[in-house]
Amino acid sequence: MDRRAFLDPASLLDALDAPAPPADTPLVHLGWRAMATQWEILLPLGTPDATAAGRDAFELLDRIEARLTVYRDTSAVSKLNAAAAAGPIRIETDLFDLLAFCARTHAETHGAFDVAAGALVKAWGFFKGPRRVPTEDELATARQRSGMGHVHLDAERRTVRVDTPGVEFNLGAVGKGWALDRLVERLAGRWKIRAALLHGGRSSVYGRGCPPGDPRGWCVGVSHPADPERRLARVWLRDRALGTSAATYRYLEHEGRKLGHVLDPRTGWPAEGVASCSVAAPTAAEADALSTAFFILGVEAARDYCDRRPDVGMILLPDGSDVPVRLGNLPGGEG
Repeated sequence: MDRRAFLDPASLLDALDAPAPPADTPLVHLGWRAMATQWEILLPLGTPDATAAGRDAFELLDRIEARLTVYRDTSAVSKLNAAAAAGPIRIETDLFDLLAFCARTHAETHGAFDVAAGALVKAWGFFKGPRRVPTEDELATARQRSGMGHVHLDAERRTVRVDTPGVEFNLGAVGKGWALDRLVERLAGRWKIRAALLHGGRSSVYGRGCPPGDPRGWCVGVSHPADPERRLARVWLRDRALGTSAATYRYLEHEGRKLGHVLDPRTGWPAEGVASCSVAAPTAAEADALSTAFFILGVEAARDYCDRRPDVGMILLPDGSDVPVRLGNLPGGEG
């Protein structure tokens, strides 16, 4: 597949099991391959300069991936991982702001969201494989080299330092959402696009404005993690994002249990108790980060958070249940 080619895949709305817009409002579908997944931008037919705008946004996406990925030694994050233990490293403003956001979210979620857990990701083989359960000694070492508590951010100098060698950032839980936000800014600012639906791998979605004929926004379906044909809920996104965390496809089996790739950085072990967590929030970065955090923390912690944040809503499916729990600000309906 030529990643530079625009594709014409099935509708994101169909893929997410959501109703399509009225028949008289067809959509333009623009596709791109980045961050090891398929991305799409959906625009109402007749949007001026749709193809040029999409290409510009996707080329920006390529540049973002080149900066954030830990799979290339030349990326800004890989260079930071290699040098931050030796002393403060000055980084670009937007990357510093992203790390500052991650630090705030880490504090707000009592350590459940932690982008400084790269050593744990590697210990479990969720970086380059093979997936495996680490030994007690390996896990203890990885935990000693993980955690935002080792990270020191200097906002005035815009520097980052870690106080323990081996502490590494992995932005996999927030990178797609942060990139989506940047794409939305580009489409809105440079191309004056008022209505668009964007997604990265279907797990990170942003609805800008609303499709013609539906002032509620873009209707997106949330599917059951074990049965993609079954819809748990519908959510309307109007200048909001939806992020979903689940361990459906990336897991390993150990002593008769399926252990997913979402690690609880507080224990070093894969999170258990929640089958999927979808979060609606003002930005895609926040939706992605919080979906990871509350996949780990569970329903009651999510309820407490939504009580404090009226702009956030969640859909959580507990393990072993077919009945989702809806919390907070979540315009939409069941099924």
